[in-house]
Amino acid sequence: MDGKAIPIEPFPQVDTCGSPYQRGRQHGAAVPERIARSASLYRRQLARHNVCAERQNVLALGMLPAIERFDRDYLEEMQGIADGAGVPLEDVILINCRTELLFGQGELSAICQELDDRCASLAVLPENAESGRLMHAHSSDWREECLDTGIVLRIRRGGSQDEPDLLMFTGAGSLARHGFNSAGVSLTGGFLGSDRDYRLMAGVPLVLVRRKMLEAPSMGAAMKLLWQTRRFCSGNLMLAQARVSADSQHVGDAVSLECAPDEIFWLTPQHGLLVHANHWLCPVARSRLNGQGLAVNPDSLYRQQRVETTLLQAINQGPGKISWAMAKKVLADDFPDLGGAFRKPDGENADARPATAVTTLIDAAGGAMWIARKPHQPHAFVEYRL
Repeated sequence: MDGKAIPIEPFPQVDTCGSPYQRGRQHGAAVPERIARSASLYRRQLARHNVCAERQNVLALGMLPAIERFDRDYLEEMQGIADGAGVPLEDVILINCRTELLFGQGELSAICQELDDRCASLAVLPENAESGRLMHAHSSDWREECLDTGIVLRIRRGGSQDEPDLLMFTGAGSLARHGFNSAGVSLTGGFLGSDRDYRLMAGVPLVLVRRKMLEAPSMGAAMKLLWQTRRFCSGNLMLAQARVSADSQHVGDAVSLECAPDEIFWLTPQHGLLVHANHWLCPVARSRLNGQGLAVNPDSLYRQQRVETTLLQAINQGPGKISWAMAKKVLADDFPDLGGAFRKPDGENADARPATAVTTLIDAAGGAMWIARKPHQPHAFVEYRL
């Protein structure tokens, strides 16, 4: 590259340990400005849909019973975040329940168009990976202003098989987004919409579901939790686990879980590969649900196809052909301009129009994630270790 390299702006890492409240207080005290910025962002989005501040607080506090029923420790952690950051509890609930509160107000399609939530997840089983270890990757579009709310959160829970430690990328003030744990379980998620969303009177916010799955000691335990939980809205969860076998061989598996509020559909790897964008793929799901996402993001169809086809071409050349460099490249596909898996910033409208803002590469067996803030910049990936 000619000239000087653009300085890398990594996401700050926040380390927490102790009781749920103590972990939350450490989290809040470490990044108070980012938490306040995050709450302000979502409050403005609600205000644009004529939800006044008083009503926002009522809606946030209305989520308390659902949070407490699911896991009271999470409410304690949120209170700790609020106290550490010096913000009201309503702000932290809003950050963690943003999807349910934003999408549950007004016309769904209007809010979808405003958020324009595009992403892609992929998992490559060890036999196809150049490293010989399971690969899990994710890219997501955010507005430029959202980048200054992101953090990497490392939680020390004891490190045992039953209570693995966690390393996650998330928004400041949020309990989870995606990442992995010390038992080798990794999770990423993406937007899906259906005609069943927001019809259940009781459910669990998606952020809390993701956090609970990331605390699980195994894929099986994570899926059991998911099947026992009802959600307010739809979403895709790509779940994987990397392990070392008794004979010291790296092994792993993955599953893509397409979740409606009251039903779960699944896809397993084909040729050692899983890819998921933002539309329903399972034939059973497509026959039972009226999907909402393609009306907003029809490019999901070819984002899915192009990522999948490129990786399958490598697999067809023989085992061990997919490298992290190839994963980065396929998630940087911009065909056609502004519509592929990778969306470049739109010049003067960078703050207003989402671009591919964060790309995450997860090597759970190696205990590391590489996260690119603004992956369109060179040398953007920064390593974070559990």
